[in-house]
Amino acid sequence: MHNEMNMDLARRTGLALNAAGWTMATAESCTGGGIAAAVTDIAGSSGWLDSGFVTYSNEAKMRLLGVPEAVLAAHGAVSEPTVRAMAEGVLARSPVDIAVAVSGIAGPDGGSTDKPVGTVWFAWARRGQGTEVLRQVFSGDRAAVRAATVTTALEGILTRVPVA
Repeated sequence: MHNEMNMDLARRTGLALNAAGWTMATAESCTGGGIAAAVTDIAGSSGWLDSGFVTYSNEAKMRLLGVPEAVLAAHGAVSEPTVRAMAEGVLARSPVDIAVAVSGIAGPDGGSTDKPVGTVWFAWARRGQGTEVLRQVFSGDRAAVRAATVTTALEGILTRVPVA
């Protein structure tokens, strides 16, 4: 998950957050903390990263982020309503300006017709500005899906931070 492109993206994201006076937090399932790890590879990240929630199980999504059990039962962990609830749960629990949440199927198994391996849902929640979601289907093995998820998550933060 740690490649040169993600390192550069994390650095640029940090510069943008710092310039805007913003802080961020993550809620991660399929990446297992990879987004937060990419961010903390950058010196000075304590100035703009508040926290990272790794909520791999449905129980952790409910307990730590307040994802409603009914949402998980109706839509599953890899879904727009779940990832939206994850990102909004971060904002409710952390004093940050932007939160990113990811939930997906990195493989090699666990996929279905509706949700093939490589399916990842993203949500970016900005305080006072609502939540935006995105569904991607990445190709490649587990490592490639996870790396692409980190890249997309960081790109999404970078494009949503106001230019100072």
